[in-house]
Amino acid sequence: MKEAIKKSEVLIEALPYIRKFFEKTIVIKYGGAAVEEKGIEKGILEDIIFMNYAGMRPIIVHGGGPYISRMMKKAGIEPKFIQGRRVTDAQTVHIIDRALGTINKKIVNTLKSMGTKAFGMSGKENGMIKVRKMKCVPDLGFVGEVTSVDTTVVKRLIKDNIIPVIYPLGIGRDGHTYNVNADDVASSLAMALKAEKFVLLTNVNGIMKDRNDPKTLFNTIKASEVERFIDKKIIDAGMIPKARACINAAKGGVKKAHILNASVPHALLLEIFTDEGIGTEIVK
Repeated sequence: MKEAIKKSEVLIEALPYIRKFFEKTIVIKYGGAAVEEKGIEKGILEDIIFMNYAGMRPIIVHGGGPYISRMMKKAGIEPKFIQGRRVTDAQTVHIIDRALGTINKKIVNTLKSMGTKAFGMSGKENGMIKVRKMKCVPDLGFVGEVTSVDTTVVKRLIKDNIIPVIYPLGIGRDGHTYNVNADDVASSLAMALKAEKFVLLTNVNGIMKDRNDPKTLFNTIKASEVERFIDKKIIDAGMIPKARACINAAKGGVKKAHILNASVPHALLLEIFTDEGIGTEIVK
């Protein structure tokens, strides 16, 4: 009986959030080591399907860096990174496209097998993600930064209750395909859609004042404070582009950005449908 009461309390706690976020757009970025050729873990997809059935409009943007690196090595190319960005020549672009396309199909097929509708695509298709070549010394090759986002196809999909699954390639004015940071693509898409939430799933619990002390986790923090933490190097290395993506989203019209630990079971549901949440939300 007590267990049944606890379960009912969880449902009651979720009810106002289900009502509040009905038909709201949520852009979810998931990548890194957690996304391999086998696709996203089913637990994450279960959360996304729950959101979809609850009337929300989830959109997935995924990466797949480790799998790309393995495919590059098989092709005899040693992966090289400068300031956290992959050096990308013409051959590497084709490898990235194939690798992320493989992951994309796995995710879409898994979603369909779990009883929902999904549609996969790359950002370069239909000119959805337009980019310019990133200026960097030394030169990174075919690495782009987002200049504009065409939301036509995505809006049509979510209107028809289909979950878009997108991987981060863009098209330049020169007609070339460019490798783009997945955090940037997801953040830019969230801003273009004026999404209710931008959720960044990663391998840390969120933003902490002391990274070695989980008790210093910020449940809510302003974008200006996150910038200050970057300047003070409290946030550093690979967390910088993630934090900046959240800052840009919060300042660009997205109501809230979230950083969550993807390894926590049902992290999305716990963050979105409970009072306390489990990660860090960034607000303007």
